[in-house]
Amino acid sequence: MSVIEKVRPVEQATVERRPRRRLTDEHGRRVRTWELVLRYVLLLAVLALTVGPFLWQLSTSLKGPTEDIFSSPPRFLPGDPTLHNYERVADTIPVWDYALNSLKVATANVVTNCVGAALAGYALARLRYRGRRAATLAFVLAMLVPVEGIIIAQFTTMRELGLNNTLIGVVLPGCIGAMNVLLMRNAFLNLPYEIEEAAFVDGANVWQRFLRIALPSVKGTIAVVAIFAFMGAWDDFLWPLIVLSDPSKFTLTIGLNYLHGTFANDERLVAAGTIIAVAPLIVLFACLQRYFFRGVGEGAVKG
Repeated sequence: MSVIEKVRPVEQATVERRPRRRLTDEHGRRVRTWELVLRYVLLLAVLALTVGPFLWQLSTSLKGPTEDIFSSPPRFLPGDPTLHNYERVADTIPVWDYALNSLKVATANVVTNCVGAALAGYALARLRYRGRRAATLAFVLAMLVPVEGIIIAQFTTMRELGLNNTLIGVVLPGCIGAMNVLLMRNAFLNLPYEIEEAAFVDGANVWQRFLRIALPSVKGTIAVVAIFAFMGAWDDFLWPLIVLSDPSKFTLTIGLNYLHGTFANDERLVAAGTIIAVAPLIVLFACLQRYFFRGVGEGAVKG
């Protein structure tokens, strides 16, 4: 018997003894095949429920005037795609002026929330003073109060300050959100105290420790706060509708409401306006998604 013939049975036995590769989860537990299939089926169902309406609106906005959008069975893909509906939206209402107003409000909301929530969160997490727990409890209780319950008080306050019918009046009530403050607080709590103690020994004051040590370590949570603040300001409809009366200062959500009232039968126009309103949110999340998922872990460990 040759050497090759002796080696082959050994190789076959080794292959037979080699354990099959098993699918495991993040904790190392074995995942059965039917469980994996069930997970993917549920994920596809959630994807269809969440992304499906947006894709349908996008398809409707690209359909021409000769296509029947109420056909049965419905046609998902447009037969003759066109961008004419977006041009009609711009001709019907000053959509770009409304978008600029919304951008101003959203940008101001992002800046004030990032700065204010970072300062308040650092004070709640790191500074030692009497009443710190009571202040934290106040922010928690503020999250439980519905907006509809205080909107009359907000309107009265803006009127007394002379800020009605101004974009500043739109920004001011939501310039610092309680949720954002608690997110920043939890992120700062996860930082090791030894780092700041070493900086304190080296002579760093509170502002230096905040700006050079604490703040760079929670960039992910700041991205989360920025996304939440931008989305909240961009999608807000009720408060701008109450505080604004001049059409030249309307935000995009209020301006697009004219499409629903005047052109209620033209769903293509409404769909085009919806896509215009949603597109900036998609672009923002696509740019900051890496920091977003990292920031969720930074601010969700401790409470």
